Amino acid sequence: MDLRIFTEPQQGATYDTLLTVAKATEDLGFDAFFRSDHYLKMGSVDGLPGPTDAWITLAGLARETERIRLGTLMTAGTFRLPGVLAIQVAQVDQMSGGRVELGLGAGWFEEEHKAYGIPFPKEKFGRLEEQLEIVTGLWATEVGETFDFHGTYYDLTRSPALPKPAQRKVPVLIGGHGATRTPRLAARFADEFNIPFASIEDSERQFGRVRAAAQEAGRDPDDLVYSNALVVCVGKDDREVARRAAAIGREVDELKANGLAGSPAEVVDRIGRYAGIGSGRIYLQLLDLDDLDHLELISSQVQAQLS
Repeated sequence: MDLRIFTEPQQGATYDTLLTVAKATEDLGFDAFFRSDHYLKMGSVDGLPGPTDAWITLAGLARETERIRLGTLMTAGTFRLPGVLAIQVAQVDQMSGGRVELGLGAGWFEEEHKAYGIPFPKEKFGRLEEQLEIVTGLWATEVGETFDFHGTYYDLTRSPALPKPAQRKVPVLIGGHGATRTPRLAARFADEFNIPFASIEDSERQFGRVRAAAQEAGRDPDDLVYSNALVVCVGKDDREVARRAAAIGREVDELKANGLAGSPAEVVDRIGRYAGIGSGRIYLQLLDLDDLDHLELISSQVQAQLS
């Protein structure tokens, strides 16, 4: 079971804070550092000092880390033109020595679009499908050849399809709860399917849909990695769990029901139940980015048992 650290910087974080967490992620033996792609806070937090851009952040971290994978859950398709995104991701992959992964979603948070003057189209899923075709098509085009695409939303003519990523293939993540279109999209384009904040039962059901869609598309369902993203709140005793839950404005019972919360033994057991339904990777949503002792505890008492 791979454990990855997943952050939500729109809730309030500087680049330096993210760098500190990323370096701790690397030093403590976790597999990867991922971040959300949002420009507006959610809930009652103040969000200060303001948003950081996902791919600018990852470019910086690419030069200041050495081992961990770097990526997004999920890059908002509404934020970037697909040709530009292909260039950005390829460049950051080069800067990291081939450690980047692209999670790409349709975009959903209308208020952040209004706040920063970003168009919020009604038909987002069709655009996402074309974006995936373009980004992966540009990367797959041989050097010296050109790439053309003529779709409903995007039109590319004689693109040189440069630059190329350092990796032969940048892993693409697709995720969500959609019952029909999302599994079909994952079957076509994804190296990994991620379901965020879902119960074991709902995860098993959605993984089954994706596996069926892959088989229908003539693809081995085992070609994909299946993963979960879950909020994490671990403590060495009940008092520490309660303190960490309060720090992120959550209730312990709710976190235990909907996330990974409790003692190390409780969390290891719950992760094992996700593994039992086919999840091979967990993104630990870390909401208090100043609590590095939390990371150390997860590394020494949870990750150590799983490995």
